[in-house]
Amino acid sequence: EGVIVACGCYVQNEKDHDSDHDKVLSGADLLVGNNRKKEIASILENYFLEREEASLSSKSSESTGIEDRIDGFFVEDIMKERTYESMSLSKVEGHTRAFLKIQDGCDQFCSYCIIPYVRGRIRSRDPEEVVAEVSKLARAGFREIVLTGIHMSSYGKDRGDTSLADIIGRIQEVPDIARIRLSSLEPGIITEEFVSRISKYDKLCPHFHLSLQSGCDATLKRMNRHYTTGDYEEALRILRTYYDHPACTTDVIAGFVGETEEEFAQTETFLKKIRLYEMHIFKYSVRKGTRAQKMDGHIPETVKSARSARLIELAGQLKKDYEAFWIGKAEEILLEEKVIIDGRPYMQGYTSRYVKVAIAIEDGREPLRQNTLVSVIISGYVSENLLEGKVIID
Repeated sequence: EGVIVACGCYVQNEKDHDSDHDKVLSGADLLVGNNRKKEIASILENYFLEREEASLSSKSSESTGIEDRIDGFFVEDIMKERTYESMSLSKVEGHTRAFLKIQDGCDQFCSYCIIPYVRGRIRSRDPEEVVAEVSKLARAGFREIVLTGIHMSSYGKDRGDTSLADIIGRIQEVPDIARIRLSSLEPGIITEEFVSRISKYDKLCPHFHLSLQSGCDATLKRMNRHYTTGDYEEALRILRTYYDHPACTTDVIAGFVGETEEEFAQTETFLKKIRLYEMHIFKYSVRKGTRAQKMDGHIPETVKSARSARLIELAGQLKKDYEAFWIGKAEEILLEEKVIIDGRPYMQGYTSRYVKVAIAIEDGREPLRQNTLVSVIISGYVSENLLEGKVIID
């Protein structure tokens, strides 16, 4: 008797009439595309009211798509959408960080990626609305705001009256927000002008996730990435000039179409050279409808797995090196949750550079409470992958 609503990117890609794709969606009563999600409540209300009548979305008898087999079809051409679908965040239970989406869509069209086709062109949220929501979240007790988007580096380009640096500056002025953190950025946004400006905002965390995907220029070209390894290295140089030991993290795809052993070796060598804090390693997987799907030279799964394993091992080594740098140094931790380690209670949280630190609950004169900032000395490791902090007593 339940009503099943399928929504989001999988639904938006309704032109994919693969049998598995159709089989999944045929189990739904309603399909709602990416630019209609805000209307789900009203769509359901109408569905219940008109359930006994004809389908809400009539199609011609000549159509053979899956929409003929669904009671309610609310999927439109996302590529025509030019307005950001505003959906506000009012409450998040049990978190100290609020994730605030400020941008949607992507104009990059990387050869491996289906996102532009299911998310549409870039669309930026109104800056006044962003600031209003940040203020509301601050009043609700959140101390840290994480700005997110499908291609956040392009924030404001469609509007012409604002930019990512502008909105960071606006949020900087909101009282009671202690930290501003950025999600994934493109290397191209990291210029002297941009970084010299944002480095003046003391609430902005020195933590920058710059998408890399490959450390080989030939592979980057096949991926249709709009930079070279030299550009990426220059972006890191700029960040490391303006910030003291910033946390630079990335994503890397192992085994992209046509990646030779030599190209993979170039990626591995490049990653050793630039020494990032964290690297998220992914095996290349085909997305139907992308240019990469049609390319020659797909890599066997066993080879992709082997290459991925090598990069994951390297990532682990580099992460430990970065974390070990902080032992003996003073840092401020935003406490998030209580954990038990070897039978002992701790409060754990993150530094501004997103290094996780645990503090023994009995350490310090004041109680350690969630969503508070505490100054500590990093004393060593609680466990293999978790640093320990000792509260600094005034």
